[in-house]
Amino acid sequence: MRKSKTFTNIFVSILLLSIGLVVGFGSYIYVATTKSVIERVSEGHQSLILQVRNTLEQKIQTIEYAFATYSTTPSFRKVINSPLSGQDYEAYRELNSQLGYIATMGLDGVQYSLVSLKQNWSLSNGSLSRITDEEKQQMQALFADPEGNNLYWTKTKEGLRLLHALPMYSKDKEAIAMSDISLRTLNQSLQTQSDAPIYILNKQGELLYAALTEQSPISAEQMNLISKQIVNEPPSGQITIPAASGDSIMGLYARSTYNGWTYITLPNQKEVSQALSSTRLGLIVMGAIIMALMIILAYIIALRLARPVLQIQHSLGGRAERTVRDEVGWIIQSIHSIVSEKQHLEQLIHLEKPKLETQFVLNVLQNRLTREEIHSYLERFAYTKMHNEMYATMLIQIDRPGKGSLADKDTLLLAVNQLVQEIIPPSQRMLPVVLNERTQATILSFAGSSSDNREVMLQYAKRVIQLSREYWSASVSVGFSGQYEDLMNTREACDMSLEALYQRLKLGKESVIFYEDIIRGSSGPTLLHYPTELESRLFDAIRLGDKEEVTRTLYPLLADMMKHNLNPMNLEITLIRFVNNLIQLEQLIGTDVLLTQSNGTLYHRLLHTLNPEEVEHILVHEVIYPMVDSMQERASQQFRTLADRMASIVRTEYDQDLSLETISERLHYTPNYLSSIFRKEYNMTFSEYLMNIRLDVARKWLVDTNMPIKDIAERLGYQNSQNFIRTFRKKENLTPGAYRRLRMDS
Repeated sequence: MRKSKTFTNIFVSILLLSIGLVVGFGSYIYVATTKSVIERVSEGHQSLILQVRNTLEQKIQTIEYAFATYSTTPSFRKVINSPLSGQDYEAYRELNSQLGYIATMGLDGVQYSLVSLKQNWSLSNGSLSRITDEEKQQMQALFADPEGNNLYWTKTKEGLRLLHALPMYSKDKEAIAMSDISLRTLNQSLQTQSDAPIYILNKQGELLYAALTEQSPISAEQMNLISKQIVNEPPSGQITIPAASGDSIMGLYARSTYNGWTYITLPNQKEVSQALSSTRLGLIVMGAIIMALMIILAYIIALRLARPVLQIQHSLGGRAERTVRDEVGWIIQSIHSIVSEKQHLEQLIHLEKPKLETQFVLNVLQNRLTREEIHSYLERFAYTKMHNEMYATMLIQIDRPGKGSLADKDTLLLAVNQLVQEIIPPSQRMLPVVLNERTQATILSFAGSSSDNREVMLQYAKRVIQLSREYWSASVSVGFSGQYEDLMNTREACDMSLEALYQRLKLGKESVIFYEDIIRGSSGPTLLHYPTELESRLFDAIRLGDKEEVTRTLYPLLADMMKHNLNPMNLEITLIRFVNNLIQLEQLIGTDVLLTQSNGTLYHRLLHTLNPEEVEHILVHEVIYPMVDSMQERASQQFRTLADRMASIVRTEYDQDLSLETISERLHYTPNYLSSIFRKEYNMTFSEYLMNIRLDVARKWLVDTNMPIKDIAERLGYQNSQNFIRTFRKKENLTPGAYRRLRMDS
């Protein structure tokens, strides 16, 4: 039966995975087993080399101890100092007996000799001989090293020779004990396995002993390398020796602290291979069995997994065109088609959902839905968690737009709306919306009524104000309604928030206002206050075109309005009255700053600007300063004409009751305004000019007529003659009578 492409892919994949697992697992077991076998063989050979070292050292120490003990006896000194000969039978027999006793304590097959350095004789293997002076000097030279320890080993053709200087604990050496150990004796004592060679190196790294085995012997270069490697190594351990073939040989060593010898053995690789042969066979058999089981298992799994794929393919039918041969690829192609259709539908729903949700929130704010409709929409937009909670309405209005593209209030409102969505978590609000061209609205929700809710709202508002200032250099104010339980009351709550925002006309920009604070702070109706005197001073400064005086007068006027009109409604009425008076002033002085069709726009802006800083900016920079600038352009000629008219009236009507008030009524200007103009043009006050004209007339009448002084004073408007005389004398330093006599005589 022909299998599907899916079945083949699954079966081959599982089979390849199984092969990889079996090979990997088998390799791991083989490597771990090889390592374990090598460690076990190494431990065995390490124990062997330690045993060899300890056995040989024990025998050598026994020989050393026997000679050291014998060197302390009187018989030793007697024999050493005796010129031993064939006639000294007793001494010869005793010495030979002592050497035989020492031989029983050491290794078998060792030949012991004793040399007298004083009498120049040598006893070896029962044979007495004489030594020459040259041989004696050679023996003494062996122990001339001050760091020596009375022992000296040397390699001979027959094996090893131990030379022991006696007595051991004396600086003056009188004899030398020699122990000749043959290779046969060493082989019998050290070689426990024919295939495990043992090498002995002295302190200098020279080869003292090498057992003959089937393995190739270690070369002199390898010996030198071994001696260098183990200098700083522990007393026993494992080293790696490079072989001539380029491979490496594992060596085990044990260094003696007694005489500095190094014992080395090389494990036979055949031993390791024999130990691993059974492991290899077992792994091959186990791998074959597992592979057979995995093939069967792969077939069953592939068959079971391919069946649902065929069922899915049958269920999809002609969902997609058959452009691929693989069943899974065809299913994936079909699923992609389904997912693409689903995504398209989700995109349409996603695009429409914000619009529907926004309209729902606007309807709630405008109270256009029934209670049943509200509950239905809450569930539709996943607001079911908001049932049986407390609500509050938060409104945000712009005090001052930002810079650049956000200078447009509509754009800034959208940006603030997005900012509210980021700051307030969805669990505590409905979707924020732009209520109108001036206001952004958000319905907040809280789990029950609590004083903590107010603190949470305050923190949200401060965050919105702070980020608006940081991101866009814009100022916004936030108003909160009281908390309520039913969403049907949202319209009333929205009005509460608007009334709260209305108070920022007094509080200034970036205000956070709670409706409940307004209710508590309400103190009933207040009387309307209007700073008439300050307004009169300001208008006079405007007529004069005096910008400095306007600035000095304007800000106290605005501050007085703000201070005495605590109710925002009264403040609005005061501002409207002030603007009306400005328009009347402009009509009188003939400027055209406010006499345009945009007066309605000005009223609209002032009434809808609930920010005292913005109100001040509009009045100062868009109304009053332009009026002053307009007046400054034509002030010079107008002021001169007006001042000349006043001077002409004085010169023609000096004998009448003249005052600044009477002239101001005639010319339709305020006395202060006329006084300022006259002083500016004539560098003197109106009273001083009137007095000078009258005194000029008085001087002329005193000289040209015989009119009595009393009559002159009365005709010039003085109340009595004494006032006239006092004023005349102050000006001329003479009384009127003295002035007449003086001028008549001249």
